[in-house]
Amino acid sequence: MEELKKIIFTVTNDISYDQRMARICGTLADAGYDVEIVGRKKKETITLLTKNYKQTRLNCFFDKGKMFYIEYNIRLFFYLLFTKSDIISSVDLDTLLPCFLVSNIRSKKLVFDAHEYFTEVPEVTNRKWVKLIWETVAKLCIRHVKAAYTVGQKLAEIFTEKYHKHFEVILNVPSSSPHPLIPSSQNRIILYQGALNEARGLEELIAAMCEIDAQCWIAGEGDLSDVLRQKVLKQNLTEKIKFLGYVSPEELKKITAQAYIGINLLKPKGLSYYYSLSNKFFDYIQAGVPQVCVAFPEYESINVQHQVAVLCHCEVAEIVQSINNLLNDEILYEKLKKECSVAKEIFNWENEKNKLLKIYAEVAG
Repeated sequence: MEELKKIIFTVTNDISYDQRMARICGTLADAGYDVEIVGRKKKETITLLTKNYKQTRLNCFFDKGKMFYIEYNIRLFFYLLFTKSDIISSVDLDTLLPCFLVSNIRSKKLVFDAHEYFTEVPEVTNRKWVKLIWETVAKLCIRHVKAAYTVGQKLAEIFTEKYHKHFEVILNVPSSSPHPLIPSSQNRIILYQGALNEARGLEELIAAMCEIDAQCWIAGEGDLSDVLRQKVLKQNLTEKIKFLGYVSPEELKKITAQAYIGINLLKPKGLSYYYSLSNKFFDYIQAGVPQVCVAFPEYESINVQHQVAVLCHCEVAEIVQSINNLLNDEILYEKLKKECSVAKEIFNWENEKNKLLKIYAEVAG
């Protein structure tokens, strides 16, 4: 009997809330691969749910900054060096170097999964030396990988040209909803889901809520968690804006289904945001929830085919106008909701996973 091919995925998060990696690992495990994902253990981490693949979290002394990345990459290098594998799959540049080194030392196949344009995220793009280090890692390693893929067509085109390596597209889409959704028309809840980080339009959303007659739920945590909560207090918006904190993927699906409008805003700080195609965009579609979305190229392209969103720029006045437009125009709202029903049959993991399985079958073969 042929031994199962062992794939190790590497991330720098604590695995708990990474829905994209849960889908990828689960799909490959279902297809007969021996799958493991390696992340890091945070101080405030939660107990992991049992999955059909192995989940490993490395302990680190440092929690953030350059010392974290140095420490984690060293720990990851030695873990990979002494752990059985056939394929090593690096998720983003911040785990690529140890994966590249071990794949060469042990003659293992290397795959690269780019969740974002890492050197163009706000935390990196304006830091000259930090950006140079990650660009050097990218240029040194990516051309040697066996296969590469990313989350959207624009990024695939950019990476293919820049690194002289073909990138496939694996959209960050959820699974189809198997159960009837909770009717949202009676709730009037505006939902933001995701990290509470810089340039996500959260300050503007909070300011906009002063002129909007609805509830706003914010699901997630991040670098701006405390700042945003203080902003809500100062503007006397505690009755309108509710922070849900970290929410499990399963609970988030239920919350999203209760929303009336989804929010997906970004500022054009770095090309990673500008060419993004986030999971929340597709989560809202799958839940049948019309959304107010930033007018960036990937979203514009899909919205031309399936009008599921009101597009706007990340400015308070435009956000107010866009949300109130959806709240008050029932004809427009129902049109977008109907388009969500069509789009959800196209943009779902049941369709997308076939491309993923083909990539790994070719690498394994």
